[in-house]
Amino acid sequence: MPLYEHVFLARQDISGQQVEALTDQFKSVIEENGGSIGKVEYWGVRPLAYRIKKNRKAHYSLINITAPHEAVAEMERQMGLSDDILRFMTIRVDEHEEGQSAMLQKRDRDDRRGGPGGGRGDRGDRGDRGDRGGRGDRDGGGFRGDRESRPRREDRDSE
Repeated sequence: MPLYEHVFLARQDISGQQVEALTDQFKSVIEENGGSIGKVEYWGVRPLAYRIKKNRKAHYSLINITAPHEAVAEMERQMGLSDDILRFMTIRVDEHEEGQSAMLQKRDRDDRRGGPGGGRGDRGDRGDRGDRGGRGDRDGGGFRGDRESRPRREDRDSE
């Protein structure tokens, strides 16, 4: 049977229990149509890259599925009808990953460092840019720094 990884995004204003209920509902659809569910991961509420249906954040969930295409198609049809589901994506894979997904590993790393930004103050994820030096040590082509060295307009006209 084909293997799938399925990720869905649920509205931010529903509770965690409601997200679990949605996951159970979609798991039952897969199992009723002859498939099975492997790992289920809840990634939490995360910000979206852009607004989707007036939402800036969403609950993210991953489901590993082993099922025929018809079961996955029925689950996707029901997700499309649900008002609580913002987006979903199903990808066929050759094999399921063992252990935690990359998203949960990243979150665990961030938790150990002290949250997003890793304790670097308010700089976020910009990283260390190093000492760039002062502006005075730049040579040539400056607009303001070398005004005094250029002759004034009235001095140029008299030459």
